[in-house]
Amino acid sequence: MESGLRGKVALITAASKGIGKAVAEALASEQCKVAICSRTKSDLVEASKVIKEKYSVDPLWCICDLNKNSDIERTFEATVKEYGKVDILVNNCGGPVPGYFSELEEKDWDNAYDQVLMSVVRFSKLVLPDMMNNEWGRIINVTSISVKQPIDNLMLSNSLRAGVIGFAKSLSTEVGKHNITVNNVAPGLTLTHRLYELAVLEGKENNKSHEEVLADMAKRVPMHRLAGPEEIASVVLFLASKQASYVTGTTIQVDGGFTKGLM
Repeated sequence: MESGLRGKVALITAASKGIGKAVAEALASEQCKVAICSRTKSDLVEASKVIKEKYSVDPLWCICDLNKNSDIERTFEATVKEYGKVDILVNNCGGPVPGYFSELEEKDWDNAYDQVLMSVVRFSKLVLPDMMNNEWGRIINVTSISVKQPIDNLMLSNSLRAGVIGFAKSLSTEVGKHNITVNNVAPGLTLTHRLYELAVLEGKENNKSHEEVLADMAKRVPMHRLAGPEEIASVVLFLASKQASYVTGTTIQVDGGFTKGLM
């Protein structure tokens, strides 16, 4: 299948490992020009090395704390300086701190607001002018199944990721006339460092090992296994492709059937 992505410029956030890195690899495999960012230089260097060796694409990498608008602006400017534009924006971020409502402080809400919601808003605002001028663009937000089925002990993620969905739906109606699509991918239980951390936390609460917790998680999924990051990335790749040119304003869960809702 010809994706139509060769030569397109893709900026992927939080892309030094996990789902973000898998997305960067998927886009590089289609010969996109790739820019990646995260907070940790060593992880970025390693991810860039892997992508270059596997796909002969040498990514631009930028250190970026998604909670800082100055870092976001610097990352966007570096990408435009290197490649001239951004055709595809993939907004991805790590999860905010877990916790029930009674455990969270106002600073936790402030941090989650910047990390989860405002990073999407800020990056989208930066890339849209060129996308509209070029009459082509893709904005894809990696969220969580919590937007369809809230998860216990993840009050911040449940709240702020739902905000991303509302933002994306509203934005899709504004920019559709410019041939720009805005969509969300909602991963289910996926083998990432974030899931490992949650498994360790749940294990401590229930006197179990994290291995037992991960095994229990897999049993909750109708497919009886956890997802690999590349399985999430494949849906992002489709939404970026020319084949998805009439798909916008939607949220696609990639969860092995975990969520129980009909819509």
